[in-house]
Amino acid sequence: MTFNLSQKESMLLQDQQKHEEMCVQKYQNYARQAQDPQLKQLFNSLAQHEQQHLNTVNQLLNGQIPNLQQSQQNKSQGQSQYTQAAAQNNTTGIISQNDIGLCNDMLVTEKYVSGTYDNTIFECTNEDARQVLNHIQKEEQQHGEAIFNYLQSQGMYNVQ
Repeated sequence: MTFNLSQKESMLLQDQQKHEEMCVQKYQNYARQAQDPQLKQLFNSLAQHEQQHLNTVNQLLNGQIPNLQQSQQNKSQGQSQYTQAAAQNNTTGIISQNDIGLCNDMLVTEKYVSGTYDNTIFECTNEDARQVLNHIQKEEQQHGEAIFNYLQSQGMYNVQ
């Protein structure tokens, strides 16, 4: 299915495209920097999901509505991978300050990106495109949750 973008929709989607590119780059870079193997695995998995988001945003920019059912099947398989990686305990029991900093930066990034999707969703006139963007936003929130769960499993994020 194809649709036409307004100038505003196009500009907002271009912003989302830049955000997704940034997320892919940061997760890949942080996976190389992380010392904990589980965190490396988590960041690599999230980088792959952000790449899928980027591909989806690119399709929307081209006026195409992606098939959510097909992408949901692929993502649900990967979803359990990053949830499991986040839940696993660090084998050394010690998380480095660098790894904590990487996690905190990505939590802030995920919060920001999720919020920018909110604005884009509200400005989008095509219902199918809104559903696709809403799906991505939900996954961004799940990424933040996976990082939170990882930090909490390490005793580094205590909710009071």
